[in-house]
Amino acid sequence: MPGLDATARRAAELRAEIERHNQAYYVLDAPTIPDAEYDKLFRELQVLEAQYPALLVPDSPTQRVGAAPLKAFPPRRHGVPMLSLNNAFEPAEVEAFDQRVRDGLETIAAVDYAVEPKFDGLAISLTYENGLFTCGATRGDGASGEEVTPNLRTLRCLPLRLLGSGWPALIEIRGEVLIFKQAFVELNARQRQRADKEFANPRNAAAGSLRQLDSRITAGRPLAFFAYGVGAGAEALPIKTHAELIDLLASWGFPVAEERRVVQGAKGLLGYFAEIGEKRPSLPYDIDGVVYKVNKLAAQAQLGFVSRAPRFAIAHKFPAEEALTEVLGIDVQVGRTGAITPVARLKPVFVGGVTVTNATLHNEDEVRRKDVRIGDTVIVRRAGDVIPEVDAIVTEKRPMKPGKDLFDNEPVEPPFAMPTACPECGSAIAKGVDEAIARCTGGLYCPAQRKQAILHFAARRAMDIEGLGDKLVDQMVDAGLLHSPADLYGLTFETLAGLARMGEKSAQNLLAAIEKSKQTTLARFIFALGIRNVGEATARDLARHFGQLDALLAADAEALQQVADVGPIVAASLAAFLGEAHNREIIARLQSAGVVWTEEAPADNGPQVFAGKTLVLTGTLLTLKRDDAKTLIEAAGGKVSGSVSKKTDYVVAGEEAGSKLEKAQELGVPVIDEVELLKLLEQGVDA
Repeated sequence: MPGLDATARRAAELRAEIERHNQAYYVLDAPTIPDAEYDKLFRELQVLEAQYPALLVPDSPTQRVGAAPLKAFPPRRHGVPMLSLNNAFEPAEVEAFDQRVRDGLETIAAVDYAVEPKFDGLAISLTYENGLFTCGATRGDGASGEEVTPNLRTLRCLPLRLLGSGWPALIEIRGEVLIFKQAFVELNARQRQRADKEFANPRNAAAGSLRQLDSRITAGRPLAFFAYGVGAGAEALPIKTHAELIDLLASWGFPVAEERRVVQGAKGLLGYFAEIGEKRPSLPYDIDGVVYKVNKLAAQAQLGFVSRAPRFAIAHKFPAEEALTEVLGIDVQVGRTGAITPVARLKPVFVGGVTVTNATLHNEDEVRRKDVRIGDTVIVRRAGDVIPEVDAIVTEKRPMKPGKDLFDNEPVEPPFAMPTACPECGSAIAKGVDEAIARCTGGLYCPAQRKQAILHFAARRAMDIEGLGDKLVDQMVDAGLLHSPADLYGLTFETLAGLARMGEKSAQNLLAAIEKSKQTTLARFIFALGIRNVGEATARDLARHFGQLDALLAADAEALQQVADVGPIVAASLAAFLGEAHNREIIARLQSAGVVWTEEAPADNGPQVFAGKTLVLTGTLLTLKRDDAKTLIEAAGGKVSGSVSKKTDYVVAGEEAGSKLEKAQELGVPVIDEVELLKLLEQGVDA
């Protein structure tokens, strides 16, 4: 049929074009079209494949979204074993490796080595048959691993069909799955927003994401991949060196390390190690060392293997992650959210590749648990780019006062005691019930919290001051223009227009947004104050209960606990914040600047249709935005949770609802759609 032939050609064109754009965006980091245009192409291909299922092929980019959950991972035997590398830690060990290589090759000439970063991720093997990706597996025990093909298909940086030419009928590509540092930060931020558990580090996150039985979960994780070798099929490649191999893999569409190169002899190896060590903090991904491989493949074959490792390669690991040093003092730092963190001032020590002079002690409870004191000898840890921490004290090295007898000695220094006042602003330091972290109650006034307080105040769900971003707030605070959110309402056109990268139009727009924000609601204003433990829902409850700001300011802890869902912890946070005179002073300044809202009589707080009930939203709703649905539910007395559990009363499922819907069905939680939600809100719920 001519029509079907034309449709098939169009589908093939779309697949090829989308994969070119995937290569440009995910591998080369050089996008060629706007996201909206990419989405149009992708949607057109989806529609064609839905109308003509015969056009759907395994390497279609639409197959990257994930498939139905597996019951378990089947085992997969590697065509060629995935061997581990021997490790070197000291320069002498690298020099000894180079000597063994030259002895094995019976040469005194300097040997060429291919060198590259050692990625800190999860090793995998990808099988391609006639250029088409057919199977992927984890390293496992080296001989066989777990097949995770559906999960690997979701990685947009992996070619489902090899580019270029020159690949054999069957080839195994070896490489590492990992998560970039910034993507890891953003992933954990999303985990917090959904009230899900955060990941400890990028490596654990990558490993956990790749081993999901539901590949749709993997598809939502920011996994990346770097190729660094081949297994089965290597003998058919027309290359003579490892460097040529990596270039060939890049030409087939695989991401490879930009930091790779070829060096000569032990001197070249150690020079490269020092260079990468300096670059390590600025690299976009975690590495735990570098890898050295004899560059000529014929020389690799001549050297062969010993036990379970090759003689022609070695991993040079970064310095030890632990060291001993002395505690010179213990100070406290105030974080951007008011968290008070004890910090050990240390005698400088080289650990984890850098000289460390400070190490976190986390919180008062941790200091007391470890009993860290000034003068102690301590073990300091620094793993990768993690903030150095005091792992433990060496008790036998603690300075002691001589006593009456051998067993009557006592420590020279007393135990650590948390200060009662903030070192930045003098406000009281408070710790909530069952909380480990102490916090400054200065809030709007504390210099250490100033930037965060202003950004929170201006956020979309708070005062909604459009155009006031991080860099602009940093610039104005650093210039002494902003000391509290109240100073926003005293900014002038001349002041703003004189700032770096702030033109006249931008200054006018920002002033207009600040002026517009003066008309707000009591709930938004309360939320904007950034009171610890007071989120949007609690702010709305407080506004409905008290109706007027003066009534809230006059409430004591007992009165605050009369508000729905306000318990002792929230009441204590409110009382501490409102009890600070400078916080009240800033609130008064905001009102004097013209920030107003319609004050109402206190609500009667009668029964509401979703009172005491928990709902979960999943998928795309047809007419309501997610935020609007959440507002309606909370206004009706309900809570919106990010995860499904036995305590969930309803799951509201929209289009393309995912794992939350499946979890609800497993647990027997009632599932409703948007129409049913609106009907319940209108007619009431049978409690």
